[in-house]
Amino acid sequence: HRRLRSAFARLAASRFATGALAVGLIAGAGSYGFVRGGRYAAFVAERGTIPDVAARLAGFGIKATTVTGIRGLTEAEVMDLAGIGPRNSLPFLDVAAVRARLKAVPLIREASVSKLYPNRLLIEIEERQPSGLWQQDGAVSIVAADGTPIDPIKDRRFAELPLVVGDGANLRLAEYLDVVEALGDTAKRVRAGLFVAGRRWTLKMDNDVEVELPERAPAAAAARLAALEREGRVLEKDVVTLDLRVPGRMIAHLTAEAAAQRAETQARKSKKKGAA
Repeated sequence: HRRLRSAFARLAASRFATGALAVGLIAGAGSYGFVRGGRYAAFVAERGTIPDVAARLAGFGIKATTVTGIRGLTEAEVMDLAGIGPRNSLPFLDVAAVRARLKAVPLIREASVSKLYPNRLLIEIEERQPSGLWQQDGAVSIVAADGTPIDPIKDRRFAELPLVVGDGANLRLAEYLDVVEALGDTAKRVRAGLFVAGRRWTLKMDNDVEVELPERAPAAAAARLAALEREGRVLEKDVVTLDLRVPGRMIAHLTAEAAAQRAETQARKSKKKGAA
């Protein structure tokens, strides 16, 4: 091991000596109007800083990059987001700045960047996974389970994700997903979860019936709705809303037609009783 370390040290010293020669040549050019004429900025834009050039000449350029943990992103996208290109060198790469740039991307939850000398880079990514859709002010975004907006929806493959609507609905997505799970097979009939007054959920069903859930234990109420649907097909009745906010009770609000028909039926019954 000592021999290997000694050999590597000699190799590094040799490479940096070559780099130092390059720095000297470039510095000489700089003293002759290289910087004053504005050519240094063009040089950096094309080839990188003088330290990076020297390090690459010494054999410490980034020859290979391994990116792990990506699903929605590609390696090329990660490198572009990280701001890493052929002008960079391993010794002078600011891994903290690279990590900060990557973590600023909404899709990326966590990132780590490791230098593997002499010329390899390891980037480990943990992506936020699309868990739902959030609609606010008419705009729909893909959101992660923690409610972080990832991206405006552009891809139809995400169209089947659970949709929540309203201010702050994204921050209560985990609670809503519990509601959806509790619904079982009835979940396929839910078009959206409306977050009402920052406190509770109303389910908008595929036939426009609205189901009002309580502020506390909404998943338990959703399970009760699923049972009522299995036993009595309550969503097929002539109702506008089903109110499950009172524990152990369900209050149904009829459609205008059903309410009128019910009133007429009640009136006929009252007449018969009066005639009797």
